[in-house]
Amino acid sequence: MTSVGVWLYGGRPATAEVEREQLARLDALGYASVWMGETVGGRDAFARSAVFLGATGRITVGTGIANVWSRPAVTAQAAARTVAEAHPGRFVLGLGIGHPFQAANLGQSFAKPLRGMRDYLSRMDEEAAANPPAEPFPRVLAAIGPRMLELARDAADGAHPFAMPVQHTAFAREILGPGKLLIPHQSVLLETDPAVARAKARATVSQILQVEAYARGWRDSGYDEVSDRLLDAAVAWGDEEAIARRVREQLDAGADQVLIAPPGRTCPARWTS
Repeated sequence: MTSVGVWLYGGRPATAEVEREQLARLDALGYASVWMGETVGGRDAFARSAVFLGATGRITVGTGIANVWSRPAVTAQAAARTVAEAHPGRFVLGLGIGHPFQAANLGQSFAKPLRGMRDYLSRMDEEAAANPPAEPFPRVLAAIGPRMLELARDAADGAHPFAMPVQHTAFAREILGPGKLLIPHQSVLLETDPAVARAKARATVSQILQVEAYARGWRDSGYDEVSDRLLDAAVAWGDEEAIARRVREQLDAGADQVLIAPPGRTCPARWTS
């Protein structure tokens, strides 16, 4: 894997036509991968991955993440197998347990997310044993806390942490050990005015910290309050060199690839490590 990919805006996506134009640009710029999120009831991660792969000729596509509440495990395995076989070597399956409100909206319990994720992976593995995929594909987990990172190490090919600081990347690498993929998300903002950048960062961070799993991850990484220090750690802002410097910090901390996430629906220029 080369070192920089792109995580597309996770809110309401652009039209398919606009996304295809963005993807063609990202492919031409030489980014290693492009990833997208999934909300329960939103655009399907596997169908969207197939569209992304069909619109490009080189770039790897990852789900960041396919939400387990969106489909049964057997369906997720079958969908991933189908996409991977159609585009050999270009698909990465990112899976995540999601959040309590997503489970509640479906009348499900979020009481034991680790056990739920483990059981989901076991059911996927049973389906894979019964119907082996013709093309292998990496499987990574959305993981922040130590136990989910251990599961990513033991039952998957690595981890895809969302919206965590560089300190967390080092923490995750220590748990994963060598040989496992570590692909963190990193918000970026091409803005050199500190006041403007931090105001925009605060809007992003305030949404992230409403989710307890993310808030706990920041506290465990040594950030006890929403300060300029936290905002600067959450969003890499400045000129292109400042953003490239943060990418290098993430790589030095143990990341295999860093997914830069520009604000809104903007399509980034080429920020290399």
